Amino acid sequence: MQTYQLLLLALAGVVAGWINVMAGGGSMISVPLMIFMGVPAPAANGTNRIAIFLQNVAAVWAYWRRGYFDIKLSLTLAGMATLGALGGAMVGVQLEGVWFNRVLALVMLGVMLLMATENKPPILASGSATQPDTVTPRRFLLGHIAMVGAGFWGGFIHVGVGFILLPILQRLLGQDLVQANMHKVTIALVYTVVAFSVFALQVEIFWQVGLSLAMGTVIGGWLGAHSSVQGGEIWIRRVLFMAMSVFIVKLIFL
Repeated sequence: MQTYQLLLLALAGVVAGWINVMAGGGSMISVPLMIFMGVPAPAANGTNRIAIFLQNVAAVWAYWRRGYFDIKLSLTLAGMATLGALGGAMVGVQLEGVWFNRVLALVMLGVMLLMATENKPPILASGSATQPDTVTPRRFLLGHIAMVGAGFWGGFIHVGVGFILLPILQRLLGQDLVQANMHKVTIALVYTVVAFSVFALQVEIFWQVGLSLAMGTVIGGWLGAHSSVQGGEIWIRRVLFMAMSVFIVKLIFL
């Protein structure tokens, strides 16, 4: 790729990283953009994991610095998710060309509908007046089993995985919003290593593209974590919806 394309990807990474922190769904910008720039679909799916990995490294480090960690629970959940991610990645490397584009368009459409109809869970924030329910052994077990499915999706395509992980962490495992996000980035960090390894062994990885994108996502994630925009999430989601609508049309008729 030419220099201006790498700079454009880095800029898109900043936006994607910021959106991931402020609202979620940044991969719905980065993956289609790589495809439109000529990166083959499976390679784009694999290359995107470089940015996901580095952004989650930065996020985990930030949470740990602030004292938010529960290493035992994070690792047991990540272990279950990794089992699913291994299978998901093996399926993901087989999905090529127009079929990947169609699946991605359907996924993005589904995520748009989820975001448009999303109800906030009863556990809103750390230290809020609404306290988590008691997590029974049955819910604890179901939460771990559900992580296999979430990991499969993350290994397969990753797009929208946060909308799967957060309900499991909050509704089944009783985590408040801060704890849930802390576990989410730790889980994604661990299973991404396995998923990326599968992609790296079977498809070409565009390292310049991935590192340019990753540089942007790390910056965007930092900016998102340190910025406060009144009504920002609503505004960001509207812009994201517009961009996703264009991408969906382009992917279907590419």
